[in-house]
Amino acid sequence: MEEALELERYLPASFGTASELVYMQFLWKAFQDNYADERYEFSSLAFHLLYMSYVSFSVWQIRQAREAEFRNALIGYQAEAENKILNAESPFHFFEKLKESQIFRFLKIIGCDNEQVGEFAKFVRRRNKIAHPSGSVFFNDRESLDREVAQIMVEVRNIQSHMRPVIEDLYQTFLDASADEEERRYADPDDEVREVLVHGYYLSPKDIEICAAHDISRYSSHPHFGSIETLHESLRSSYLEEEQTEPAIATP
Repeated sequence: MEEALELERYLPASFGTASELVYMQFLWKAFQDNYADERYEFSSLAFHLLYMSYVSFSVWQIRQAREAEFRNALIGYQAEAENKILNAESPFHFFEKLKESQIFRFLKIIGCDNEQVGEFAKFVRRRNKIAHPSGSVFFNDRESLDREVAQIMVEVRNIQSHMRPVIEDLYQTFLDASADEEERRYADPDDEVREVLVHGYYLSPKDIEICAAHDISRYSSHPHFGSIETLHESLRSSYLEEEQTEPAIATP
């Protein structure tokens, strides 16, 4: 269970809508309640959906940071599907035009090879077997589910390691766009960080760690360097301190 709860560190600290937060809380509760009641098969289904949510959030970030490459990855899709994916207003909308396993192809943009993509997607095949009547139970004890969770977390960490350049690019884009106090969306730096950066990019605590470690000295000659320093400090003080408390997503 402890390793499973680590996944929350890879999921967004803020969601696009209240319904998205409710959905994620529902999945966590379904995972934990079924785990505690020894209904491991159903617990595994909930954890798989949490895993696929993490992947969709990562692809959302890739679309924002690597738009040209993302468009190229859509070659072969019908125009309607391509537009739907490009204009999706939520990471969850990708699946309206993508089969679940197809979303992993976009991880090639961040340097994942075919073998790695196959490892990421193997859990979809296992889940499909569980989700259909089979006459047998795949996860009938805690140890088997814990092994599955451990394998999934290996792949989550692998994906996250490839996501670092994407997160760094998103943070630089944010700093460049928000440096001028007269041009940015919110005058208050805390509001700008929360709404435009964390909320807008679906940043997770792990993503925020990457941003917080960003070396802003490269902006020392920037005409709005003071504002950049303020934004960076706002991120660090608002979110790194919050990491000392227990995450709230898993608690409805």
